[in-house]
Amino acid sequence: MKKHPAIPWVAPFLAFILLLMLQRLIPIPAAVRFLLSCAAILIFSLHPLRGRPSSPLLSVLLGLAVFAIWVGPDVIAPAWRQNFLFNNSVVGHPAGNTPPESKNDPLFLFFRIAISVVAVPILEELFWRGWLMRWLIDPNNFERVPLGAYSPMAFWVVAALFASEHGSYWDVGLITGIIYNWWMIRTRSLWDCIIAHAVTNAALAAYVVLAGQWQYWL
Repeated sequence: MKKHPAIPWVAPFLAFILLLMLQRLIPIPAAVRFLLSCAAILIFSLHPLRGRPSSPLLSVLLGLAVFAIWVGPDVIAPAWRQNFLFNNSVVGHPAGNTPPESKNDPLFLFFRIAISVVAVPILEELFWRGWLMRWLIDPNNFERVPLGAYSPMAFWVVAALFASEHGSYWDVGLITGIIYNWWMIRTRSLWDCIIAHAVTNAALAAYVVLAGQWQYWL
């Protein structure tokens, strides 16, 4: 039986979401979540990950710029995140979920960072900008839509959904979604978006651990 064409783009993301849901019910070690996420990528998604970035240096710089945007509001106005727009029962609360005992656990930190820097950029870019932006343009045959194709509806729906994924940080999540969407349209390269996303997450992970800003790890 022929495999559905969306599986390589969607399966790792769905596996990751399932792990997050299970995490709320039973503790799943960060190492297990990382290894299972990577296994899903290797099993399902090697084909769409073929290729190389077209602008790797610019992608790195863009990722650093997005990191600055992500933490900027809280640095400039420390009470910003306590506004009711970002602290309510709908979007959640600006508080991290890292257990206190894990903050000094090198093994936990290694795999938690690996999830953020390696697994998440790949599986999210496959889903959001690799698949959903194209599927919204042509639900009947998204494969006919090239990477980086532009449609106002697809652009803004993906940006909004990407923002909703980030809870109390939906404002900077929206800006990030807009920037990553634009970068996909500009480069037409999945790997450029993966690199930018990975650099953002790496800089944010360093900020979380070194500055003790655990609220960013939701």
